[in-house]
Amino acid sequence: MCQGGAVQPPRLAPLDRDRLRAEADGFDVHVTDETASTNADLAQAAHAGAPEWTVHTTDHQAAGRGRLDRTFTMPRYTGIAVSTLVRPVEVPPTRWPWVPLVAGLAVVDTVRDLGVEAALKWPNDVLVDDRRKLCGILVERVETPTGAAAIVGIGLNVAMAAEDLPVERATSLLLEGATTTDRNEVLVALLHRLRERLELWRDPAGAEQLTADYLATCSTIGRQVRIERADGSDVVGQATGIDPSGCLVVDGVPWSAGDVTHLRPV
Repeated sequence: MCQGGAVQPPRLAPLDRDRLRAEADGFDVHVTDETASTNADLAQAAHAGAPEWTVHTTDHQAAGRGRLDRTFTMPRYTGIAVSTLVRPVEVPPTRWPWVPLVAGLAVVDTVRDLGVEAALKWPNDVLVDDRRKLCGILVERVETPTGAAAIVGIGLNVAMAAEDLPVERATSLLLEGATTTDRNEVLVALLHRLRERLELWRDPAGAEQLTADYLATCSTIGRQVRIERADGSDVVGQATGIDPSGCLVVDGVPWSAGDVTHLRPV
């Protein structure tokens, strides 16, 4: 974003396969021109024996899904749709619910590195100014012949102009004045940040730091919130923390699912 608030139009171009494979060290990156869902593609690859840190990304995702079965779409070349395969066979099942929270932390790490001050709304909504959403995250557990695996799907709005936004309360790195909207650069940075956070999660000694980092990044903690449940009912109370399984604690009660609304500003 230049002085005076005018947004400079980005150069829209396909992802650079060779550059991604060279710079995303330690990842096996697969790029497609278009697909229905990178999560679905990677799930199929996982069943066929794809190794850990296999990555599927695309220039256009036609039927992306987010949390709570919401759809996630973006114009061609304006965002990142990426799915990463993790095979944490050594991690006990009780710690797997942390993966969506870890993914949210990795996105916040990435966008802050690019000069965009973002925070998390539990569990992993990445927000600017507590209201404008930058990305969607969907983590899915899949059973494969070699054991359970996690597919970490992230859709990040990178170069979307205001008229491209799917809803009024969405935003993009471009609109928030990020230091770059080069999708290759952003994707490489995101993958490395995701791996750093996931490696910390896998280490039993890293739980304390991960929890502290999440609490420091999540703007939900300390707020009056409403949790809308799948059955249409809701719960109102104060969010006081996160329990060891990643649940949001509201008035002493842990909640593992639901759509959270912040009811009053900090």
